[in-house]
Amino acid sequence: MKICIVTHCVIRGDGQGRVNYEVVREALRQGHHLTLVASAISPELAQHPQVTWVPIVVKQISTALLRNVVFSLKSSAWLRQHQAEFDVVKVNGAIASGRSDLNAVHFVHSSWLKSPFHVWHQRRDLYGAYQWLYTALNAYWEKAAFDRAKLVVAVSEKVKREILALGIPAERIEVITNGVDLEEFSPARVDRRELGLPEDVLLALFVGDLRVPRKNLDTVLHALVNVPQLHLAIAGAADGRNFYPQLAQKLGVSDRVHFLGFRSDVADLMRSADLFVFPSRYEACSLVLLEAMASQLPLITATSAGGAEIMTPECGFVLDDPDEVDTLSSAMNHLVKPEARHQMGKAARSIAERSSWTQMARRYLEMFEEVREGIGDRG
Repeated sequence: MKICIVTHCVIRGDGQGRVNYEVVREALRQGHHLTLVASAISPELAQHPQVTWVPIVVKQISTALLRNVVFSLKSSAWLRQHQAEFDVVKVNGAIASGRSDLNAVHFVHSSWLKSPFHVWHQRRDLYGAYQWLYTALNAYWEKAAFDRAKLVVAVSEKVKREILALGIPAERIEVITNGVDLEEFSPARVDRRELGLPEDVLLALFVGDLRVPRKNLDTVLHALVNVPQLHLAIAGAADGRNFYPQLAQKLGVSDRVHFLGFRSDVADLMRSADLFVFPSRYEACSLVLLEAMASQLPLITATSAGGAEIMTPECGFVLDDPDEVDTLSSAMNHLVKPEARHQMGKAARSIAERSSWTQMARRYLEMFEEVREGIGDRG
């Protein structure tokens, strides 16, 4: 097949970029030819004889909204000239106008705009207004993009429900969850001292951007009050508005809470932890859940976190209400028990082993075959 993928980047270190990176690697293993319309791709892909890179330069533009607009205009103009050359064209969300064979949806802006945790509802200032405009315009553009796709692929059941709410027919929607690197995220242990973490304590791990309230660290800190045996390590970028250290102090848990800042060694942090807690108030599909499962950690999350549907009661807790402190405390207290952690961790790893990047990428290639043969033209 001759496959064209339109996306901002195709690199390992980016969420959506990692998905496209793994799809490209699998397509190359199967002998297909790839054209990547993107701003950045991994160096080894740029040098591959079966890869053609069409660079879309937008990095000099100051805001994400304008970068997206310019990228869409440039990529759409290129596609209008070359689309007939390909067997399959894959796009991501509202990244390009015009028809596509497959649109992979990692985030539904119309649903995020309705969330009470959208930045606009938290900050009625110039930054909040910009975020409202960014989300509203993307919501409008993505609905049109979904309508023009033969097949829409959602990265979680949550995202599928949000696409259905836009009026896209169910027969045109498939779900392919993201994958995980089973070697990078594995149950081997590491020395906590090398990571700046306390030894000989029961340690929970939270990973998430502290600059936004939707990750729900405040509820975790309140629940920690009721679990005196447990320490909490927190990895995530923060800014000058970060009030969580003060909240931990106010709640009397600051001696058990360890703020690590942004970390690039999340795999090692997971190997050092005893359990993972992430009751996010809104996620389209959270990669960290799968990464924690692959690290053989029992989990606590919420139904509001996309991707939680792959969990079973044997590997952790999925809370109906992410803001219910008592329920979260109860789940954390259950995982204080060594036997429960051991059994749930093994079950989590077993599920993760069925969700490798390779398995995910092969499913995308199957979808490509379907749309090429006309099976995917369902609308």
